[in-house]
Amino acid sequence: MKKFRKVLDGLTTSSPVSGGGGTVGSPSCGSAAGTPTTAPTPREIDVQETLVSENFQLCKTVRHGFPYQPTALAFDPVQKILAIGSRSGGVRILGRPGVDCYCQHESGAAVLQLQFLINEGALVTACADDTLHLWNLRQRRPAVLHSLKFNRERITFCHLPFQSKWLYVGTERGNTHIVNIESFILSGYVIMWNKAIELSTKTHPGPVVHLSDSPKDEGKLLIGFESGTVVQWDLRAKKVDFRIYYDEAIHSVSWHHEGKQFMCSHSDGSLTLWNLRNTTKPFQVTFPHGKIQKDGRKESCKPILKVEYKTSRSSEPFIIFSGGLSYDKAGRRPTLTIMHGKAITVLEMDHPIVEFMVLCETPYNNEVQEPYAVVVLLEKDLIVVDLTQSNFPVFENPYPMDVHESPVTCTAYFADCPPDIIPILYSIGAKHKKTGYSQKEWPISGGTWTLGSHTYPEIIITGHADGSIKFWDASAITLQMLYKMKTSKVFEKPKGGDTGDDDPFAVQMVSWCPQSRIFCVVGIAAHIILYRFSKYDANTQIVSLEVRLQCETEDVISPSETENNPCFSEPGPHSPHHQHASSPRGGTPEGMKDSCLKVKERSVRVPPGYQAELVVQLLWVDGEPPQQITSVDINSAYGLLAFGNCNGLAVVDYLQKTILLCMSTLDLYGSSDPYQRLTRSPRRNRQSTSEFCMRGLSNFYSDSKKRIRTSYQSLTELSDNQQSIDMERSRSPTSGYASRRAMLQQLHGVTMYSHDEHHTTTTSTPYCWSERAESRENSFSRSRSSSVSSIDRDTKEAITTLQFGESFARKNDLIPTPCLWVGTSLGVVLLIPMSIPTDQEERMEESVTMGPGGAVLMLKGSVLRFGFLDCVGTLIQSPYEVWRDPNAPEDPDRLRRRKLVHFSPSSSQDTCGEGHLAVVCSERQAKVFLMPSQSCLFVHNITESSFVLRADIVSVCNSVCLACFCANGHVMTLSLPSLRPLMDVNYLPLTDMRIARTFCFTNGGQALYLSSPTEIQRITYSQEMCDNLQEMLGELFTPIETPEAQNRGFLKGFFGGNSNNFDREELFGEAAAGKASRSLAQHIPGQAGMEGMKVAASGVVGDLARARIALDERGQRLGELEERTALMMTSAEVFSKHAHEMMLKYKDKKWYQL
Repeated sequence: MKKFRKVLDGLTTSSPVSGGGGTVGSPSCGSAAGTPTTAPTPREIDVQETLVSENFQLCKTVRHGFPYQPTALAFDPVQKILAIGSRSGGVRILGRPGVDCYCQHESGAAVLQLQFLINEGALVTACADDTLHLWNLRQRRPAVLHSLKFNRERITFCHLPFQSKWLYVGTERGNTHIVNIESFILSGYVIMWNKAIELSTKTHPGPVVHLSDSPKDEGKLLIGFESGTVVQWDLRAKKVDFRIYYDEAIHSVSWHHEGKQFMCSHSDGSLTLWNLRNTTKPFQVTFPHGKIQKDGRKESCKPILKVEYKTSRSSEPFIIFSGGLSYDKAGRRPTLTIMHGKAITVLEMDHPIVEFMVLCETPYNNEVQEPYAVVVLLEKDLIVVDLTQSNFPVFENPYPMDVHESPVTCTAYFADCPPDIIPILYSIGAKHKKTGYSQKEWPISGGTWTLGSHTYPEIIITGHADGSIKFWDASAITLQMLYKMKTSKVFEKPKGGDTGDDDPFAVQMVSWCPQSRIFCVVGIAAHIILYRFSKYDANTQIVSLEVRLQCETEDVISPSETENNPCFSEPGPHSPHHQHASSPRGGTPEGMKDSCLKVKERSVRVPPGYQAELVVQLLWVDGEPPQQITSVDINSAYGLLAFGNCNGLAVVDYLQKTILLCMSTLDLYGSSDPYQRLTRSPRRNRQSTSEFCMRGLSNFYSDSKKRIRTSYQSLTELSDNQQSIDMERSRSPTSGYASRRAMLQQLHGVTMYSHDEHHTTTTSTPYCWSERAESRENSFSRSRSSSVSSIDRDTKEAITTLQFGESFARKNDLIPTPCLWVGTSLGVVLLIPMSIPTDQEERMEESVTMGPGGAVLMLKGSVLRFGFLDCVGTLIQSPYEVWRDPNAPEDPDRLRRRKLVHFSPSSSQDTCGEGHLAVVCSERQAKVFLMPSQSCLFVHNITESSFVLRADIVSVCNSVCLACFCANGHVMTLSLPSLRPLMDVNYLPLTDMRIARTFCFTNGGQALYLSSPTEIQRITYSQEMCDNLQEMLGELFTPIETPEAQNRGFLKGFFGGNSNNFDREELFGEAAAGKASRSLAQHIPGQAGMEGMKVAASGVVGDLARARIALDERGQRLGELEERTALMMTSAEVFSKHAHEMMLKYKDKKWYQL
């Protein structure tokens, strides 16, 4: 704990140099304008900061959503856990709700195949870089124990028999290798392709596409080659039992449980059934979806990629396969076909099938399988089909796999929500759930998970491209959808069913007040919808306001002569702007065009939940669409909504449904404009707004930010396509585009933010660091005080952030009043004072007055965030109205009044008098000002080589700090108010705009971002949460006794082969097979990591759980050993008895009598 004391003598502001190189409180920033100011009276600010660097540690917590670009699937039938591999090298392991683990291969190679060591708590992954990995699942954070890198051959297929420690590995060359799972060392036993096929065969059989041991005899290995050759290899005799040749390529093979038949799927859409008694030709050939044409020939069909042949005691066998449809119908959806007896059921899927797996009651392949479900992994969904019912219903998925149902375009994260909001949202959302699901329990029920002690209400809000909004319960590191709403219902359906835009309702940003339950949505078409929450349905009339916020004056900004040391004179009172929906410029309504989205004019019946009350739309002007909204804030206590774009600012009174303010950014300054703005030469051709790309201070960073802040396209496309999006600025904004969406994307990228560089023709490319860019930065980077000509500094100033609050608008103010803090893209902070009637009746009748004329403060870079502290360092919340149901039944005896909650800056300040601290963070630096004197107490240059993308004032460990995420991937925290660096971690290099647009911080030391188009990654930067994370995560492995194999009976055991006597160790061990070539594969010891070691060593609860599991396992092994010993003793006694009887029988007989 460190105490910081600041003495302001009214003449200078001095402070020590902060850690990290930022100069604190230098005279150049001692006031709003950088010159010394005279404070009213000397005062002392005494703040005790409790946060230290030991309070912070950055780590990932949990990943939600559907695995992006899945490639492989596996299931443990005993532990009942599911694993999904992805193209990026990730593995998701799922069990019962709450058991959800994400692992990542360091190489990032795609996962080709997954194999569980059934009931052993381990998983084998085969990756595209020809490496096998063994994962330990007996810890909450799985780690790699061993890796085996193949150097000369490519892995194509793996098979691990149940209760075996030898893994069969097929390769592209057609060879089959054998790996010891325990040591992860290659055996010297190899099945070469040229020994598996006949010597007379002149062609290579192709890669190995299937490996499986015979259910009848484990000593027989079935090898399927891509060309259509199938071989059964006798592992003991090291020779081929039989060979099968078929004209069509093989995709998969599936055994009948008795081991006498197997089925193959082929590339021509056929299924062949082979009987081991006669392998010269197939026992049966079927084309399930192939119809006979008029000429007698079968129509061609697509390949059957996989088939599973499963038996049942009570019914006919199940034959389940994917693909095989005829080519005659184009555009048919992918299908899964279930053949049960004579019935054929075709299930159409919304997305291509990646893999499927039939879940059976027994893990033994030589028993009746009794299938009960099919897990179908699609490209963008996970479906489980119930096989026990004739109509094959789907199970209701308990995981949040539909985050990407419509592409996510924005996110918001709220911790420490009011405890009653989650149950209310859930109760209303439950009324709209889909029906028709299977009534049985979700079959993937493995692992254990308990609600930790360190939980509090958390809500995540996602906005989507189709205009829908989803509220998610994110408490206790889980995710469950609470409530869904559609903003498109506010508007009329377009005539002809076409809006001319792919996603006209796409959500750009949201603003939510959990206490008052006021919700505000900003759409991509420059519209804002305000919602109120009600538990009752109602008939409502949606009020629509149209705002013309289109600026024609193109100003040229020139640094003033006093820019290095600007001194702003105290502005005089300004009269408020015209309080109606007028434009910042003059002009006639000619050429004005309404938005393509028409608000419903009739009264509509709305269900309980969020109900639209007001829609604000920006108008088209002169055939040009409005600039997209860049910032929004709503305050329920004031009843005001403020929003801005690159043209100016508008404030709406949503209680009276009127527009209070609509001004250009230039007009907001009044007489306090820090820049000289010169009129453009009339000889120069005026470029349209859509062609205008705002110029920043640094060419390099303006270009980088332009790339990141283009459109939301990379958010809405479900692909990692980083191709550039050509936006031809030289064309008219309304011509030459395939859709209005493309035009809006251009506008979004060009004029949404400030520091974009002016180009006549440019390309939106993915963000990257390059030598060329760095050289540009070194050559062209200029500070705000550099001497640049006014013509070169061609800039439009955007409103980048807004916040309502109680503050001091002017230096001579004695008491705080309602104010609107406005931050711009040029690093300027404006305070707009407001006069709001306090009486409820007056508030509804008298108008709110407001206008420019408040303080002006300055920073480097675009302003991103405001925050307010009292003089003892406590965060001051914005005032709010306590929620009351607008549609609740009226009580005639009780007057409905608004209940407001205010947090005055002077409520707990006896030592420092009237005043508060204002924290302002921009893209480059953070400053702390003392209000009302506007003295700069602390300043910290956050970054010189990058820029801040997201900043928030958050509460951590009963204190507050400033959290920042930079474009170079650094996550930082700074103490408040002293701005000491507490944490700086190079966490995540910015690879695409999706991360930049969706990264957000929240209280409790948590943050999230969209790691892929389908997944939400949550992280924590709190040491306390990192310490408690092990307790919050679920256990993947639980000690379960392996089910006993069924008694096969005497006759089946006698005639069914000698499989029980098969000893793989004797065949594959080093003593019999020798050592494999060292150059063939390289063994890599697993890190099981220092992370895994730390995780395993942390927490008493974890130690106790591990000790309990170890004792359970030891007891289980001792029990098995006791059973085996008893069986051996019984067998020995039987053998002794038979031997004694044999001896007595032949004791007195001669040799010729035998």
